[in-house]
Amino acid sequence: MSALPEQNVINQVICGNYSDPFSILGMHKVADMLQVRALLPDAKEVWVVDCKTNKKVTRLDCIDSRGFFAAVIPRRKNPFRYQLAVIWADSTEIIEDPYRFGPLLQDIDSWLLAEGTHLRPYERLGAHLMSLDGVEGVSFAVWAPNAKRVSVVGAFNFWDGRRQPMRLRKENGIWEVFLPGVQAGQLYKYEIIDSNGNIRLKADPYAFEAQMRPETASLISPLPDIVENSPIRQKANALNAPVSIYEVHLGSWRRHTENNFWLSYGELAEQLVDYVKYMGFTHIELLPMSEHPFDGSWGYQPLGMYAPTRRFGTPQDFRQFIEKAHQAGLNVILDWVPGHFPSDEYGLAQFDGTALYEYADPREGYHQDWNTLIYNYGRNEVRNYLAGNAFYWLERFGIDGLRIDAVASMIYRDYSRAEGEWVPNQYGGRDNLEAISFLRYTNHTLGVERPGAVTLAEESTDYPGVTLPPEANGLGFNYKWNLGWMHDTLNYMQLDPVHRKYHHNLMTFGMLYAYTENFVLPLSHDEVVHGKRSILDRMPGDAWQKFANLRAYYGFMWAHPGKKLLFMGCEFAQGREWNFDTSLDWHLLDDENGWHSGVQRLVRDLNHCYQDNAPLYELDYQPEGFEWLVVDDHENSVFAFLRRDAAGNELIAISNFTPVPRYNYRVGVPRAGRYREVLNTDSTYYCGSNLGNQGAIDTQQIGSHNQDQSLSLTLPPLATLYLLREG
Repeated sequence: MSALPEQNVINQVICGNYSDPFSILGMHKVADMLQVRALLPDAKEVWVVDCKTNKKVTRLDCIDSRGFFAAVIPRRKNPFRYQLAVIWADSTEIIEDPYRFGPLLQDIDSWLLAEGTHLRPYERLGAHLMSLDGVEGVSFAVWAPNAKRVSVVGAFNFWDGRRQPMRLRKENGIWEVFLPGVQAGQLYKYEIIDSNGNIRLKADPYAFEAQMRPETASLISPLPDIVENSPIRQKANALNAPVSIYEVHLGSWRRHTENNFWLSYGELAEQLVDYVKYMGFTHIELLPMSEHPFDGSWGYQPLGMYAPTRRFGTPQDFRQFIEKAHQAGLNVILDWVPGHFPSDEYGLAQFDGTALYEYADPREGYHQDWNTLIYNYGRNEVRNYLAGNAFYWLERFGIDGLRIDAVASMIYRDYSRAEGEWVPNQYGGRDNLEAISFLRYTNHTLGVERPGAVTLAEESTDYPGVTLPPEANGLGFNYKWNLGWMHDTLNYMQLDPVHRKYHHNLMTFGMLYAYTENFVLPLSHDEVVHGKRSILDRMPGDAWQKFANLRAYYGFMWAHPGKKLLFMGCEFAQGREWNFDTSLDWHLLDDENGWHSGVQRLVRDLNHCYQDNAPLYELDYQPEGFEWLVVDDHENSVFAFLRRDAAGNELIAISNFTPVPRYNYRVGVPRAGRYREVLNTDSTYYCGSNLGNQGAIDTQQIGSHNQDQSLSLTLPPLATLYLLREG
């Protein structure tokens, strides 16, 4: 037979070492003839079938007994659509030849992917169910520019990477192939001969579904449909809206009592959504949902960035969970981790034999604290992978906001590193300029493409302008967790009340910088693990005082400027630390008249009071929305401040952080009138001592605190009061 490839090329194809299989396999014009070549190990006989007539037109010769077949098509000069009739030892099969299909990626996609500005890279990379030339199958595409060969492997080809190697697009380092007959639900991986000649089995970075640990294959799954943006949900994320977030780890919120097994997405859609709605929270924040190999990472070491974890069900089940939350009027925030990834062999590490997704130098690419790898944010394709993933969750699942974990570890090259253990930037500084650029690009893109969706930064330093727009030299986040406020106030609350007067400023210092960023006040999962104890257990005193302290603290927090975040279990004062591997202690609520039930009722009332009173949220980030009334009463450990909305309505919050009742305590107020006590954390309803002001109190024309009129109040012990001016 004329014009066959040389034997050494055939050997490479058969052994799976040939990098350009499409130049050898399939139909090719040779001089004035058509030649068809196929690699079909174990086939006994192969025929070419004309799809137009469904007739066999020629039998392929067995050129190599290891499965290489080829033949010239007689009397044919122009390419035509064909199939292969394959006779195996015990069956005959009509198959489509993957090597008769042309390139898949369009030029514009190649350009944008290489440039790092493709808005939806997940529509081109990964595995996609599609019909090509009337044939049903799956297109695969993966970026591995330094690989010597890449194949898709699965049960459909006996997990043999030699059978269906992919086409390399040299212009961008992407390998692609269309495999006819492959279906949704089938498992697959990429078999890569890396730059060093080693064979690696890798999960698909863009897989929409993945096996649950300890299995590591990707699953072929349809790309979820676009979720339309909602003006109502956009408004709920706004700076002038009440935002009260319930932070949840789905695996340990509640479990089946008989076997300690997780609730499914469907069960959570009923139980969790109804509970969060009942409790008056406006948002659910989920710890990371991307597939991850280690339960103990809580999701913060993800490898399947595009695959919702299978621990609780399918991606479709997860999407229905979010839909149920939206139907209940709740927004959903997702913890998102672009800061690092684990080094498991099947993941992104050394993906094609080189540091492809990570920095090559361990001083840049290795997290000492977490034993994980750091993304190379300066690489366009990596930026595209991550920014595209952020948009994917918003557009394809309807997520309303992303909380970005450990931002400080991204933006500082010397984060948690000693001198000599880090590499300065090009200007000799400590800022990671590529990571900063990536965050600005991502936040800007999401803001433009998904109006109303928000990003929230967990940023533990005083980096300036975290919530300023990129054009104002900011990072472009909408909100920032106020970790300084959290640490200061918890440190104050842990003190015995007799010592609090010496640390009064811990409760007031936050207002000195309250308007530098758009802050969220977080009592998160990080505060109830690793020996820190539960929030309740940090409170001093006997049991009565512990609960009273906690109630007073929550009252102070809900009135303080800034959006609110509370980790699950804190709403009913769980006594032990959070354990990711078991359910919350719901039995503590069995006694409806117990202290835990009292705290739960208080948090519910705080949330509803918060939503019902615009002074508590509307001007969170404007100085005119807040005014200290009593700021310097160190001796009595009393704080009083006023919250105001855009219409001038006012609410006063007063906290007494000693166990001593204060009778006839005078507080000057700017406006005369009648003030109604709308919340008292010492109420019997919350298991307090029920000391208070009998519903309402009128101002007196007695000057105090630089005001012309004042209120003479009874301040309960270890309690916070809310007084709303009527009229």
